[in-house]
Amino acid sequence: MKPWETAAEYHRQTEHHFHRSARSLGFMDWRNQPDPFRRYSGAPLIPLTLTRSHDGPSYDDVFDHARVAPRPVCENAIAAFMQFSLSLSAWKEYRESRWALRINPSSGNLHPTEGYLVTGAVGGLCGSPALWHYAPQEHAVERRAEIAEESWRALVRDFPAATFLAGLSSVHWREAWKYGERAYRYCQHDLGHALAAMSISAALLGWHALWLDGLSDAEVSNLLGLDREPDFQDAEREHPGAILAIIPQSPQTLGHLPTRMPEESIRRAAVGKWLGRANRLSADHVHWDIIDSVAEACTKPAESLADNTVTPLCAAVRPVIRPDSPPARRIINQRRSAVALDGETSVRADQFCAILDRVIPRPNRTPWNTFRGPVLVHLGLFVHRVKGLDPGLYMLVRSPDKLDELRGGTRPGFAWQVPHGVPDSLPLYRLMPGDLRLISAQLACGQDIAADGAFSCAMLAEFDRPLRTRGAWLYRRLHWETGAVGQVLYLEAEAAGVRATGIGCFFDAPTAELFGMDSDKYKSLYHFTVGGPVEDTRLTTMPPYPPQRYD
Repeated sequence: MKPWETAAEYHRQTEHHFHRSARSLGFMDWRNQPDPFRRYSGAPLIPLTLTRSHDGPSYDDVFDHARVAPRPVCENAIAAFMQFSLSLSAWKEYRESRWALRINPSSGNLHPTEGYLVTGAVGGLCGSPALWHYAPQEHAVERRAEIAEESWRALVRDFPAATFLAGLSSVHWREAWKYGERAYRYCQHDLGHALAAMSISAALLGWHALWLDGLSDAEVSNLLGLDREPDFQDAEREHPGAILAIIPQSPQTLGHLPTRMPEESIRRAAVGKWLGRANRLSADHVHWDIIDSVAEACTKPAESLADNTVTPLCAAVRPVIRPDSPPARRIINQRRSAVALDGETSVRADQFCAILDRVIPRPNRTPWNTFRGPVLVHLGLFVHRVKGLDPGLYMLVRSPDKLDELRGGTRPGFAWQVPHGVPDSLPLYRLMPGDLRLISAQLACGQDIAADGAFSCAMLAEFDRPLRTRGAWLYRRLHWETGAVGQVLYLEAEAAGVRATGIGCFFDAPTAELFGMDSDKYKSLYHFTVGGPVEDTRLTTMPPYPPQRYD
């Protein structure tokens, strides 16, 4: 079986059906619940600055790079970059249980994603280059390796001055503990959320985050130390994700940038002095061979999506700039996953259109300027309570050259009408009118939250062709794209005064059938819902860090 066929077969085997769910343990093995915090014993831990301040750009300004002046790279700035991307946002308590929430969301709040930094000398942090592991519980960095100055210069020689690197990896076991064989999907969703969170946090500082998609998994593992057997021993391994170049300039000022670093410079950077040994997250494990198989099949080679012609971006439009736009830091900090929606709250049509416009990739728009390659994910929308729009089924076409293909690949009876009052710049089409609340809940494994919002959506990805033509690793990239869309929807909901949540449990094939799509050509990869939240008053909320930690 070819690697892309293995990925497609994994997806087929892990689909939920009306009368059969994807395989999992079937109960919660609380004795072996994974530790949500990885630490490296023996690695020096350096606390980072924390701030309570909401000073800085407005939420809307973050999506328009020209309006945010770049901050110099120093300890305070790097600390803010990590605080507003991967740090804790709150602690919750219920009776004897206590758990942390984070800036970046996660399926089941299990957080398989780990964060790393590779920096040169940074004022207030270090006097020489180093690899760091981020410890969100302490908002601190662990120095994992010392890098020779000449090796660091060779590593970033093709990038602007003061560029540093941010890395992401996944611990598959954290998700598999609860979700079984479907966990690989959720790890990729979460990594997409984290990529977008880093892109947005960089924009908050006037910086540009660029995914170096020309790097192979082997190179990412080598640079981040994930391939070091002595440092893990019996600890759960991390799967390589992505490396971002964090460039302290606005993207408008940058010319052509490389998609990778030279392989030899990566090897040289990885031969320095290494520090620390990974902690074991669970005493025991349930092994899922199917996850190992798909992970191996989806191994990324050293090739870039930017090496080929990519899908054109939608034309630039006037940015969404509201006179009362809230502080970006406040919106990022208050983001939560709704556990229930009230079934009453609506949003106005202009708010709905503004939310959707933000998930359209446009020139130099955060976070889409971080990602390489074509736009492969579109939104099938269930509109329930949007003032000024009829309830019904809609489609948001996220790339202008895909309209005819999508129209031809969906149910022949769909109207594909441009709704009255929708801006010409927004590629939104009404497919059919009607009350779809019951259907949207049924498709979301019977969860009422999909029907109780102002709207919900199914993220529909082009599937068979990208995997056939570019390889199995595109399977991961498809999920990253849906995670990034979800991250924007989360923040947009908060800015609009409502709340959102991702839905990972849905019936795959019936969703494609509703849209009349060939289930090989298109797959529903992620569902989402937005509406008025119902707060759980049984829970106690506490600040993420002790008061004395803040500046």
